[in-house]
Amino acid sequence: MLEQARQIEEQLVAWRREIHQDPELGFQEHHTAAKISDVLSSLGYRVRTGVGKTGVVGEIGEGSPIIGVRADMDALPLQEANPVPYVSRNPGVMHACGHDAHVAIALGTATLLAKQNLPGSVRFLFQPSEEVGDEEGISGAPRMIDDGAMEGVDSIIALHMDSELATGAITNDAGMVSAGVDTFYATILGKGGHGASPEETVDPIYLSGLIVLAINGIVSRKICPIDPAVVSLGSIKGGETSNVIPDRVELIGTIRFISPEVQEKIHQELHQALAISRSFGGDYELKLEIGYPPMYNEEQVVELIDKVADDILGKGHNIPQRLNMGAEDFGFFLKHAPGAMFMLGCKIEGDMRVAHSPTFDIDERSLPYGVAMLGETVLRLMRQPIVQCQAES
Repeated sequence: MLEQARQIEEQLVAWRREIHQDPELGFQEHHTAAKISDVLSSLGYRVRTGVGKTGVVGEIGEGSPIIGVRADMDALPLQEANPVPYVSRNPGVMHACGHDAHVAIALGTATLLAKQNLPGSVRFLFQPSEEVGDEEGISGAPRMIDDGAMEGVDSIIALHMDSELATGAITNDAGMVSAGVDTFYATILGKGGHGASPEETVDPIYLSGLIVLAINGIVSRKICPIDPAVVSLGSIKGGETSNVIPDRVELIGTIRFISPEVQEKIHQELHQALAISRSFGGDYELKLEIGYPPMYNEEQVVELIDKVADDILGKGHNIPQRLNMGAEDFGFFLKHAPGAMFMLGCKIEGDMRVAHSPTFDIDERSLPYGVAMLGETVLRLMRQPIVQCQAES
C-alpha cells in the first residue's frame, strides 16, 4: 500500500497545493467540494453533494461492512505569510491547520481503494466547517450526520496533520484523546456616566475586574484537581473613550472539559461568577453555545491502527499521545460508530510551523504515509469488523 501511495505522490502534492491556493472558510467550500466531486466521480464512486450544506460523500463497493473515512476541508481566516509558489490566493484566508492535506490524502486513499476488490464498502466523508459553527453554532460534522452521512456506517477513521511530529511517525491512543468545548458570551450590565463622577455610575469595567478574577478561579477552586478542565477568556470589550464610563462590558471565552459533570459544573460557576455584578447594583446576561463533545478513540480500532503503523512505518514510529484540551468535531461521528483519529507527523525538518499561524506548512513527504495508513486500515477493518461501540454503550 505504501508503494502504491508513493507512485501517486506527485498527484497528492498537486491536489494539496491546488486546494491550498484556493482556501475557503467553513460552509463556503464550493470550489473545494466541486473538485472533490469531480475526482470521486472519475474514480467510479457514487457521489452525493450538498451534504451538511457543502459536504461531499463518495462511496464505492457493495454491502457491509461500511467503513467511513472523514476528511475536513475548511480553511481559517488568516493572511498567509509563507513565501512559497502555492501561497493562498484568497486574501485573509489560509489553510493553516492541514485540512488541504487531509483532502489530498483522502482523495489519494480513494484512488487506491477504487482499484481494490473490496469485501464491503468504503464511504468518504469530505466535511465542511470543522473550525466554526454556522448561524446556529453547529459545525459540519453534525450537519452531515443530520443529512444521513453516517447511516449504516460500521466504523469510521480519520487523521490529522501534526506539524510538531516528525514525518513518518504517528500518535495514536485509545480512550479520551481530546476535550469537549463550549463557548460563552457574557455581558456585564452597569450604568454609564461621566468618568469624573464614578459615584453616580455602576461601573461595568470595575465589575469586570472582579468577575474575571472569579472566572479564573473556577478551575483552581471549584473543580476537582484530577478532573481535566479549562476556562479561558479570549475577549474583553467595553468603552470607547477615556472620560466616559460605559454601561456594559462584553466577555467571550472558551470552556474545555472531558466529563459532562464538569461541563455542567463550569456552566453553574460561570453564573455564580457573573452574579457578582448584582452585589454592586449591576446585572449580567450569559449565552452558552454548546460546541463539540470529547473525542473517544475506540480501543479495538486503535489497536488495529497500531498494527498497520508497525507494518507500514516500522516499529518505533508510533509515538505515545497524551490527552490534550484541544477540540475536534470528529467526536460527533464517533457517537454514531466506533472509530479513531490518529495524528500524522508532517514536521518540516529543522523548522517549526505551528498550526493556526500564518506560517503553518507541512512536509509534503508525509502525504503518501497518510494514504497508506488510511487505505490499509480500511481494508483491515473490512476483514475484521469492529463489533462494539463504546460511544453507544
